[in-house]
Amino acid sequence: MGRKGISQYIPQRTCVACRQVRPKRELIRMVRIANGSIEVDTDGKKPGRGAYLCKNLECWEAGIKGNRLDYTLRTTITKENREQLMKYSKDVLKESKDGKNS
Repeated sequence: MGRKGISQYIPQRTCVACRQVRPKRELIRMVRIANGSIEVDTDGKKPGRGAYLCKNLECWEAGIKGNRLDYTLRTTITKENREQLMKYSKDVLKESKDGKNS
Protein backbone atom coordinates (compact mmCIF):
# COMPACT_ATOMS: atom_id res chain seq x y z
CA MET A 1 0.00 0.00 0.00
CA GLY A 2 1.42 3.35 -1.08
CA ARG A 3 1.04 6.82 0.30
CA LYS A 4 -0.89 8.33 -2.58
CA GLY A 5 -2.71 10.98 -0.57
CA ILE A 6 0.33 12.35 1.26
CA SER A 7 2.33 15.05 -0.48
CA GLN A 8 6.05 15.61 0.02
CA TYR A 9 7.02 18.51 2.30
CA ILE A 10 8.86 21.25 0.38
CA PRO A 11 10.87 23.71 2.52
CA GLN A 12 9.96 27.34 1.86
CA ARG A 13 12.26 30.37 2.20
CA THR A 14 11.82 34.11 1.67
CA CYS A 15 13.92 36.22 -0.69
CA VAL A 16 15.38 39.12 1.32
CA ALA A 17 15.02 41.49 -1.65
CA CYS A 18 11.51 40.93 -3.04
CA ARG A 19 10.07 39.18 0.06
CA GLN A 20 8.46 36.41 -2.04
CA VAL A 21 8.19 32.99 -0.43
CA ARG A 22 9.47 30.27 -2.73
CA PRO A 23 10.67 26.68 -2.50
CA LYS A 24 14.18 26.56 -1.05
CA ARG A 25 15.62 25.00 -4.24
CA GLU A 26 14.51 28.02 -6.32
CA LEU A 27 16.61 30.43 -4.23
CA ILE A 28 20.35 30.95 -3.76
CA ARG A 29 21.69 31.01 -0.20
CA MET A 30 24.21 33.56 1.05
CA VAL A 31 26.03 32.69 4.26
CA ARG A 32 28.05 34.79 6.69
CA ILE A 33 31.15 32.84 7.61
CA ALA A 34 33.21 33.13 10.81
CA ASN A 35 35.45 35.98 9.61
CA GLY A 36 32.40 38.13 8.78
CA SER A 37 32.55 37.91 4.99
CA ILE A 38 29.71 36.59 2.88
CA GLU A 39 29.90 33.64 0.49
CA VAL A 40 27.46 31.99 -1.88
CA ASP A 41 26.38 28.63 -0.48
CA THR A 42 25.55 26.49 -3.50
CA ASP A 43 24.82 23.35 -1.45
CA GLY A 44 22.86 25.11 1.29
CA LYS A 45 24.83 23.29 3.97
CA LYS A 46 27.59 25.68 5.05
CA PRO A 47 27.51 26.64 8.72
CA GLY A 48 26.71 30.24 9.53
CA ARG A 49 23.89 32.74 9.33
CA GLY A 50 22.08 32.48 6.00
CA ALA A 51 19.87 34.58 3.75
CA TYR A 52 18.22 33.78 0.43
CA LEU A 53 17.96 35.65 -2.88
CA CYS A 54 15.91 34.84 -5.99
CA LYS A 55 17.64 33.82 -9.19
CA ASN A 56 17.02 37.16 -10.90
CA LEU A 57 19.39 40.09 -11.22
CA GLU A 58 17.00 42.68 -9.79
CA CYS A 59 16.82 40.85 -6.46
CA TRP A 60 20.60 40.49 -6.33
CA GLU A 61 21.12 44.19 -7.01
CA ALA A 62 18.54 45.17 -4.40
CA GLY A 63 19.96 42.77 -1.84
CA ILE A 64 23.62 43.61 -2.37
CA LYS A 65 23.54 47.32 -3.22
CA GLY A 66 20.92 48.09 -0.60
CA ASN A 67 21.63 47.06 2.97
CA ARG A 68 19.21 44.14 3.06
CA LEU A 69 21.89 41.45 3.16
CA ASP A 70 23.86 43.45 5.74
CA TYR A 71 20.81 43.64 7.98
CA THR A 72 19.69 40.03 7.51
CA LEU A 73 23.16 38.56 7.99
CA ARG A 74 23.98 40.97 10.84
CA THR A 75 27.26 42.13 9.34
CA THR A 76 28.75 44.88 7.20
CA ILE A 77 29.62 43.80 3.68
CA THR A 78 32.95 45.17 2.44
CA LYS A 79 33.25 46.84 -0.97
CA GLU A 80 35.38 43.93 -2.24
CA ASN A 81 32.84 41.39 -1.00
CA ARG A 82 29.99 43.30 -2.72
CA GLU A 83 31.91 43.35 -6.00
CA GLN A 84 32.65 39.62 -5.71
CA LEU A 85 28.96 38.82 -5.07
CA MET A 86 27.80 41.03 -7.96
CA LYS A 87 30.30 39.37 -10.31
CA TYR A 88 29.06 35.95 -9.21
CA SER A 89 25.44 36.97 -9.70
CA LYS A 90 26.01 38.33 -13.20
CA ASP A 91 27.96 35.21 -14.25
CA VAL A 92 25.53 32.68 -12.79
CA LEU A 93 22.31 34.46 -13.65
CA LYS A 94 23.50 35.07 -17.24
CA GLU A 95 24.22 31.33 -17.57
CA SER A 96 20.77 30.40 -16.28
CA LYS A 97 19.12 32.76 -18.78
CA ASP A 98 21.27 31.55 -21.69
CA GLY A 99 20.72 27.88 -20.84
CA LYS A 100 17.47 26.69 -19.41
CA ASN A 101 15.53 29.35 -17.57
CA SER A 102 15.18 27.98 -14.04
